[in-house]
Amino acid sequence: MTLTEWFIFFIVVQVLHFLGTWKLYVKAGRKAWEAAVPVYNAVILMKIINRSWWWVILLFIPVINVIMLPIIWVETIRSFGKNTTTDTVLVIATLGFYIFYINYMVDVTYIEDRSLKPRTAAGEWTSSILFAVVAATIVHTYFMQPYTIPTGSLERTLLIGDFLFVSKFHYGARTPMTAVSFPMVHDTIPKLGVKSYLEKPQYPYFRIPGFQNIKRNDIVVFSWPIDTVRFFRDPSGIHVYKPIDKKSNYVKRCVGIPGDSLSIIDGKVHINNKPLQLPERARVQYSYSLQTKSGFDPKALYDRYKLIYGRNIYPVDNSGGYHIQELSEENANKLKNNPFVTSLQRSIAPKSAKNPSIFPNNGKVNWNIDNFGAIYIPEAGKTVKMDLQSFSLYRRIIEVYEGSEMGINNKLTVNGTEILLNGKPIENYTFKQDYYWMMGDNRHNSEDSRMWGYVPANHVVGKPVFIWMSWDSNGKGFNKIRWERLFTTVGGSGEPVSYLYYFLIALAGWIGFKQYKKRKKA
Repeated sequence: MTLTEWFIFFIVVQVLHFLGTWKLYVKAGRKAWEAAVPVYNAVILMKIINRSWWWVILLFIPVINVIMLPIIWVETIRSFGKNTTTDTVLVIATLGFYIFYINYMVDVTYIEDRSLKPRTAAGEWTSSILFAVVAATIVHTYFMQPYTIPTGSLERTLLIGDFLFVSKFHYGARTPMTAVSFPMVHDTIPKLGVKSYLEKPQYPYFRIPGFQNIKRNDIVVFSWPIDTVRFFRDPSGIHVYKPIDKKSNYVKRCVGIPGDSLSIIDGKVHINNKPLQLPERARVQYSYSLQTKSGFDPKALYDRYKLIYGRNIYPVDNSGGYHIQELSEENANKLKNNPFVTSLQRSIAPKSAKNPSIFPNNGKVNWNIDNFGAIYIPEAGKTVKMDLQSFSLYRRIIEVYEGSEMGINNKLTVNGTEILLNGKPIENYTFKQDYYWMMGDNRHNSEDSRMWGYVPANHVVGKPVFIWMSWDSNGKGFNKIRWERLFTTVGGSGEPVSYLYYFLIALAGWIGFKQYKKRKKA
C-alpha cells in the first residue's frame, strides 16, 4: 500500500471509530466530537477504559497494534458492563463491530471505577500472557532477535549450531511491512506449517535511524533477496510471492559496501583493485585436493582441524587422493607438514571457466566462484551509464528492488543497443538506495552474492553481536555444548572470550538481591 492508500485507510478507520463509539463517549461523560479527532480520540478512550495513556503509542507500532486492538475492544465493552464470555467472543469474532450494536441498540451504563483486576484465574493468566507477548514482540522486532546458524557458510567464524542475538538497533530497526502477522515467528507458524502473515495490507518501508553504518567486513543478517518461498512453493512448481520482511534470513560477511568496485581473483576478493583485508577473527576457507602416502588416517584430522571424515574430507580415488572442504589457509599450511601428505592444492576454477549459475545468471560472462567481475556496487544517489553490460548487472535492481517491491512498475528492456525503461530510452540511471555484496567465509560452500547478486539496504535485518549458546551435534553428552563459545561476542579482535562466568555471577547476584528484598519486605 502507498502512503496515500494508508492515509485513506486511516481516515476510514477514524470514521468507523466515530460511528461505532460516539454514544459511548457521551455516556462516559465526554463530548461526541472527541470520538472523531484522530489520536486525541484514542487518548480519551484510554481514559474511558481506565488505562494508561501510553497504550496509545502501542496502537501505532506495527504488529503490536494488531495484538492491542482486540484487547482494547474487550476493555471498551467491559467499561460498559459487558463482561460475559459471550460478549468477549462476539467483539473479537466480529473484529470490533459488536461495539456498534452496543453503541446503538443496548442501553448500557458507564462503569467509571471499574476494577481492572481479572475476575477469574483464567482471565489473569490470559492478561499476563498477552502483555508478555507484547513486550517480547517489541524486543524481538525493534531491539534484539535470536537467530540460529543453520549452515556452514561462515565456518569457522560462526559455526553450525551457534545461537546468536542479532541487534536491530545498530543499523536501525526495520519496521515490519506486513501489517497482520503472527507475533514472534517468521514466515511459518511452527507445527502447523502455514504462513504466519497476510500479504495485504502492507506498510511502506521505514527504518528507524541506527547509530552505525554497515562497514566492510561486518557480519550481517539480511532478508534473502531472491527468496520466493521455497517452503510454500506450489506443487505445480509456481513460486509464491513473499514480502521483504518475511523472506528467509541469511547471515554473511559484507565484503563490499556502496561505492566499491569488487572483483574476485583466484578466490581472493579485491576491493577497488586491492586485496580485501579481513579482520583477525575471520577464518576464510576453501576446498583442497589432497594426495597422501599409504597409512594416512583421515579420521585423525578431526581433533586438530575439525575435519569430519565423510563430511569435510572424502576419498576421490583408491590411490590416496582426497577432496577437502572447509579448510582454512592457516590449517592448510599446517597440513602440508604432515609426513603422510605428498601434495595439497587449493581448488581454483580457472578464469576461462564459465559458470551460468553465477550472477548475473545470463551465461554471457566468463565468471565463476573463484574469478568474478569486476562490478560496481551501487550507492544511493549515484548515477551509472546504461549499456548492455549494466543492463545485465542492474536489471533486477531497477525492476524489483527499486520497482515492484517499492510499489513502482518498472520494466527494463533492450532494443538493439538501446536500453529502455518503461518504454523510454535512457542513457543513465540514478540509484535510489544503497546495496551491499555479501559472501560466506567458506568460499567454496556458500550460497551468496556470487549466485544472486546485490543485497538492497531495505533487506538488512541486523548485526549479530553475541553467541549465547553453541551446540555441536557431533559431540556426545556435555561435549555437545561448545562451552568456550558460550556468551562470546561475534565481533572484536583476538580470540573470542567467554563471558559465561560473569553472566552467572551477575545472575546469582540478581537472585540474591531479589531474595533479600523479599525477606526484608516479609
